[in-house]
Amino acid sequence: MKSQLSWKIGGQQGEGVESTDRIFSTALNRLGYYLYGYRHFSSRIKGGHTNNKIRISTKPIRAISDDLDILVAFDQETIDLNAKELTDKGVIVADEKFSPVVPDGVKARLFAVPITAIAEELGTSLMKNMVASGASWALLGLPLDVFKKAVQEEFGRKGAAVVDKNIQAVERGAQFILEHAGGPLDEFLLEPADGKQKLFMIGNDAIALGAVAAGCRFMSAYPITPASEIMEYMTKTLPKLGGAVIQTEDEIAAITMAIGANFGGARTMTASAGPGLSLMMEAIGLAGMTETPVVIVDTQRGGPSTGLPTKQEQSDINAMIYGTHGEIPKIVLSPSTLEECFYDTIEAFNLAEQYQCPVIVVTDLQLSLGKQSAIPFDYNKIVINRGKLVTEVPDREDGSLFKRYALNEDCISPRVIPGVKNGIHHVTGVEHGEDGRPSESPLNRKKMMDKRLGKLSNLQVTNPILVDAPHETPDVLLIGMGSTGGTIDEARARLQNEGITSNHVTVRLLHPFPAEELRPYIEKAKRVVVVENNATAQLANLIKLNVQGSAEKIHSHLKYNGNPFLPSEIYSECKEMFVWQR
Repeated sequence: MKSQLSWKIGGQQGEGVESTDRIFSTALNRLGYYLYGYRHFSSRIKGGHTNNKIRISTKPIRAISDDLDILVAFDQETIDLNAKELTDKGVIVADEKFSPVVPDGVKARLFAVPITAIAEELGTSLMKNMVASGASWALLGLPLDVFKKAVQEEFGRKGAAVVDKNIQAVERGAQFILEHAGGPLDEFLLEPADGKQKLFMIGNDAIALGAVAAGCRFMSAYPITPASEIMEYMTKTLPKLGGAVIQTEDEIAAITMAIGANFGGARTMTASAGPGLSLMMEAIGLAGMTETPVVIVDTQRGGPSTGLPTKQEQSDINAMIYGTHGEIPKIVLSPSTLEECFYDTIEAFNLAEQYQCPVIVVTDLQLSLGKQSAIPFDYNKIVINRGKLVTEVPDREDGSLFKRYALNEDCISPRVIPGVKNGIHHVTGVEHGEDGRPSESPLNRKKMMDKRLGKLSNLQVTNPILVDAPHETPDVLLIGMGSTGGTIDEARARLQNEGITSNHVTVRLLHPFPAEELRPYIEKAKRVVVVENNATAQLANLIKLNVQGSAEKIHSHLKYNGNPFLPSEIYSECKEMFVWQR
């Protein structure tokens, strides 16, 4: 029996690929398997090739598999594009309607199933996705009742008749494949899962849930891939908690509304991708100058301009750190797992209010939209810290304004929200004195700049880097961020089998950069490979800038074709470098 396998379904966008994947993976999740999904989709609403790949395992996984066991194809293009991933014992389940052909050199076994014909017999070709999923489920030898329950949950709102028809479609697909395959295939029989309840969600949902748990009650945003699911989640959730979501006319309105609501005392956020982040830059500077907390989520995608809006990239690093005009304090957090998306978002709200500055939570498309398993979150870990927010201000006989921007030793001033007695002060985007009144005094300017920029000198962030360093002087130190973490770990296991030792550091705080935490691991490693999805080595250059003496050791492994890294790619790069340098 197998401890893991991979399954993929493909066809034209709008053909039911997404719903098939959703039901298939939901049923597997009910059985307790660990799952990791990758969704390849077009930037068009309908049409264009799309496929969803699910990796199924009895153990935790955080990477896309290199190969493929089962391919479900609604058209020949799906076979032509994806068959090369199939193992020699792989299987193609295809609709006989398009007379499927296996490409030369591919040894996979083909099952031509009358997918569309069966669906039409049952009343509508729309049910062909259920026929196909029933057929592929049967190959695994898993209980069909679990799958039927997932179908019921998916279609229950449409009534019993629709549910019954879809279940019949699943049964017909399963019956056909079992008759022609002679029963479930031994090579696809999975070891039993642990049966434990697991979360199965995308990173965007984990971020949104974290925001709600942190006390966020207002969100302003403009829809954009791959961030839109955050707003969709909040739209369904916040009104139940007395909150609100506003879909704005653009990202400029979104960030300025978020800043205004934060000034009013609410915990608020906005979420976007690279193009929207560009539009927000001036207002992010306003938040820095006025020392107003705000949380911004940037879900990176392929750029520049519209670029590849539905594809993977990690190319916003420079923009997030250096994008604003002038100089302000800001914090940039980079979660790498579902759990970190949840807990880091909570921490982002705390940090924004503690240090009274913008906090950017950055993900990438794979982490944002790749659906995966996670252990249930621990709500007992949640702590709310609102920093120096004061609700009572002593009377002042001289009638002076409240010193909102008081020059303190830790550079963080007391903050009040509008309406607090004796808390009146001036707020402006121009340079100002301690009470907020505009000031162009050179002496005041220097003091205020030093105050704002000095706020982060004692910044405390949970795990600015994550380290797996079993070796004192490894052959290779692998450094990454975001969704590359699990892929790097799988590559390391293969390197270990080749006798190549490695350590792994995930950078979780991009700004201010944790140079002192990272330095010792770079110094001890014989070679350093920085893995990132961009063309100009932005993370590697950030390391070189902040960690003195690291430049001569660093080798960049870059991928910017729109697809996430595969474990084999990182393994091959490191092995080739090691052999060449040896």
